[in-house]
Amino acid sequence: MKKGCFITIEGGEGAGKSTIIERLVKQLSERGQAVVMTREPGGIAIAEQIRGIVLDRANTAMDARTEALLYAAARRQHLVEKVIPAIEQGKLVICDRFVDSSLAYQGHARQLGIEEVWDINRFAIQELMPDLTIYVDVSPQIGLARIARSDIREVNRLDLESLDFHNKVREGYHLLLAKFPDRMLRIDGERTLEQVYRDVLTAIDDQLAGI
Repeated sequence: MKKGCFITIEGGEGAGKSTIIERLVKQLSERGQAVVMTREPGGIAIAEQIRGIVLDRANTAMDARTEALLYAAARRQHLVEKVIPAIEQGKLVICDRFVDSSLAYQGHARQLGIEEVWDINRFAIQELMPDLTIYVDVSPQIGLARIARSDIREVNRLDLESLDFHNKVREGYHLLLAKFPDRMLRIDGERTLEQVYRDVLTAIDDQLAGI
């Protein structure tokens, strides 16, 4: 049934995912690849509205389970409206974050439990997982410093979390790398943008060559 390819890019705050994805889509499109760029939470109208709620700096009182459920709800609608149709049309979908973000942020860092959050999301995604997940690994100190220096990226609710929280997020991603070694690939994000981009592009080219 699945004709296209689904690739997700993960990382902590300030990992540079968005910049890398924009450049990837431009280069792949210039090659003639039918590619769809999207993000989570968001990508379609309903999910973007949910994104506004979960990232609003005014919503610091949000319960961790509420947060996890909102992300899963946005994910479901995004899949149904955008990701699945694109895959069925044979397109390459590159998504900024997917289920691994929920497992790392809510499952591990919020201490809800990776398996518990995985159960919520298994219901939402109906077993549709990425063909490849690239994790751009950056220490929270470096990532948050990048955000502080940026005059483009707006500071959101997650940026305001403690350094300990962001360290737990990174720890959660490392647990996921061990849990899903056949799907997830770690790339050192503390090098130059050009070096990181080259490695990400190579990983995607290798994935597409194997289809």
